[in-house]
Amino acid sequence: MTAGVKEKSVLGTSLGLPGKLPLSLGIRAGDYIFTAGQVAYDDKGQVVEGGIEKQTCIALERIKAILEEAGSSMDDIVKTTVYLQDTRDFERFNKAYGNFFGEKPPARSTVRVDLIFDFKVEIEAIAYAPQS
Repeated sequence: MTAGVKEKSVLGTSLGLPGKLPLSLGIRAGDYIFTAGQVAYDDKGQVVEGGIEKQTCIALERIKAILEEAGSSMDDIVKTTVYLQDTRDFERFNKAYGNFFGEKPPARSTVRVDLIFDFKVEIEAIAYAPQS
C-alpha cells in the first residue's frame, strides 16, 4: 500500500513568478493549503519599495489571493512562518501583520534571516480548509 497525497493541485498561477523559478506559489494537498514564501515584488519582478509595513501587506495580500483561488481565506490559516531581514522591524511588521487577522490569529514563528535582494520580509502560510 502506498501512502501519500492522492490529489495535489497547483495554486497562484495568476500571480506570476519573476523569472523561471522551480516552485509553485501554492499547493492544495487534501484539506491543507501550503503557500510558498511570499515577498513584495511588482509585475516586473522588482522589489516593491516602501518599508516593512508595505512589504508585509503585499506579501499577505499575495497569500490571500492564493487562498482565495483555492476557495479558502485568511481565516483558515493555522500557521505562518515569517522571515525578517532586520529584527528591528519587528514592531512595525507586527502591527501590519495584525491587521490581517482577527481575534484568533494563526500560530506563528518569526526568525531573522538574510533575504535576497532588498526584501525586508517573507511570509509563508499553512491553511486548513476541508474540501466539501
